[in-house]
Amino acid sequence: MEFASQKQNQLLKSDKSSIGSWDSKIKGLCNKINQQKNYYTTSSCGGRIVLLKLSPKKIENAFLFRTHEKTTLKELKKALLEAGKKYKKLVEFQQTTCILHVACKSSEDAFSIVNKAKLSGWKRSGVMSGSRGRFMVELHSTESVSFPIMNKGKILVDDNFLKIIIKEANSKLKRTWEKIEKLNKAI
Repeated sequence: MEFASQKQNQLLKSDKSSIGSWDSKIKGLCNKINQQKNYYTTSSCGGRIVLLKLSPKKIENAFLFRTHEKTTLKELKKALLEAGKKYKKLVEFQQTTCILHVACKSSEDAFSIVNKAKLSGWKRSGVMSGSRGRFMVELHSTESVSFPIMNKGKILVDDNFLKIIIKEANSKLKRTWEKIEKLNKAI
């Protein structure tokens, strides 16, 4: 009964993410997992492109730009110009992949969902821990790009480089979303 109670408590909690809700690309998968009696999600991201204040420790308001959709050179340049006006330290460009944390009732349930994720292309997936009457898994894919893009308010790369990186980041996001859909079908 402990697992069912934990699941109910988790699913009743308000969303504490900075966007305040599931991103649309992973919402269907989360709903499907949460409908299964032996699983519930604790956190998720369907992939994103961000400009981030670079810091060795977690800081408030770290995002200077964030989208969970593909972006364009025009959108990114606008965000960089705005960021350069208000933030004069190192800024990092990141395109991050999907990630999903799932509580599982048993070790068999945990290994089952990890295997489905790996077969769906989520290569960095595994069982993280088993305590408090549940087994936690992290489902994670590999598509990502990260590099310093701005320092002291100045963009460090030219538009030709930005065009290449936007094309690559958008392509990786598309692959991420395809893997989300593949896992959705496998569950």
